[in-house]
Amino acid sequence: MVDHLKIRLEKLRKVSDSAKRRASLYTDMSKIDDKGTARSMRSLQKASSPGKKMQKIGVALVLAPEPVTTPIGIALMATGKILEKKYNGATIHDIGHETKHTISTINDFKSTVM
Repeated sequence: MVDHLKIRLEKLRKVSDSAKRRASLYTDMSKIDDKGTARSMRSLQKASSPGKKMQKIGVALVLAPEPVTTPIGIALMATGKILEKKYNGATIHDIGHETKHTISTINDFKSTVM
C-alpha cells in the first residue's frame, strides 16, 4: 500500500529544492551586475578605435609650434593609420548581421546543391 503522505512529502521536497536552486541562481545573477560587466557590455555596443585617437593626437602634435613634436606627431599619425586598418572594431550588431549573412549564404548553397 502506498503512503500518500510520503508521496506528498517527496513532492514538497522537490519543490523546495527547486525553489532553493532558483533563489541561488537569482542571487548569482545579481552578483554579475558590477562595473566590470557594465563596461564589457558597453564595449560590445560601441567599439572604440585606438587608431583614430592616435591620429588625432598626432595631428595636434604636428600643429604644435615646437620642432620636436612634429616627427613624433607624424609617427603617431602613421601608426594610427596602420592600427585603423588592422583593428577590428566589430560590435555585437555587426557580428549578428554577419552571422545572418553567412547562414543565408549556406542555405543558398545547400538549396543549389540539393
